[in-house]
Amino acid sequence: MIHNVDAREDRLGRDKPCSVVAGAFASRRRPRRVLRAVAVARLPRRRERPPTLSTPPPSSAPSAPRAATPATPRPPPVSPPSPPPPLQPIAAAARATSSGRNSTPSKREGLLDDDNARRRRSCRCYFLGFLVAFFVLFSFFSLVLWGASRNQKPIVTMKSISFDKFAIQAGNDDSGVATEMVTMNSTVKFVYRNTGTFFGIHVTSTLLDLSYSESQLTLATGSINKFYQSRKSQRTLTVMMQGTRVPLYGGGVDLSSKDGIPTAPVPLTLSFMVRSRAYVLGKLVKPNFKKRVQCSAVLDPKKMNVAMSLKNSCI
Repeated sequence: MIHNVDAREDRLGRDKPCSVVAGAFASRRRPRRVLRAVAVARLPRRRERPPTLSTPPPSSAPSAPRAATPATPRPPPVSPPSPPPPLQPIAAAARATSSGRNSTPSKREGLLDDDNARRRRSCRCYFLGFLVAFFVLFSFFSLVLWGASRNQKPIVTMKSISFDKFAIQAGNDDSGVATEMVTMNSTVKFVYRNTGTFFGIHVTSTLLDLSYSESQLTLATGSINKFYQSRKSQRTLTVMMQGTRVPLYGGGVDLSSKDGIPTAPVPLTLSFMVRSRAYVLGKLVKPNFKKRVQCSAVLDPKKMNVAMSLKNSCI
């Protein structure tokens, strides 16, 4: 029985790393029955030399032997120190290290210079690209404005013409040549309209010419002062045309008058050109407009001082 208890305690000591105190007491009167009390307590580990097992002294009552503690592991064998390396490779490595350290700043400076050069080149490329893109976009925008403004031309609408006086009399020109001379007054009305939706128009001064249709001899003239016409607007212009002592030089043989009134109808031609300019985008986009007007009129002695319509007589 004692041997069995020892075997069990030895097994417990191997499985768990804690000390086990076991006591078994056997009664002398009853040797077959063994009472056993086991108290287990966890104790902190501490490094100490394993106790030596001693044989218990013989006693009248058998006692349980102590559990054997596990043996501490042996330290690994220490290898002998390696011999020192030769001096020549160490010196070569030191020289290489020192040369590498000395060359490191120069390499860094070279890399920095390369980076700066790349940045400068990239900045120049970006600036040139921006200029080219801006020039292309601005040119395209200007072209669009120019094309849009060219389609919005001003309109000249002729209204009427009236004759106040028409007289033919003999006289001498500035050089003293005797010839017949014409004196006449007339009034012309027309409407100038700006169809532009986003620009105004500057109209220059214009000269109107009223001539005899058969000989193309100018009998009266008039002019329009320059003016500015805002967008989507119009105005009515009235021009006074006068001719004083205009020599005929044989060109008006068929012309005659009595008391300032012609004795027969006189065919006349009214012609002028209206020049205007629009400043759409400053002086960069400034389209020019030219409108030529030519009308046919007849001076009827029965319609003096009466406005005659020119609606269907102009081209």
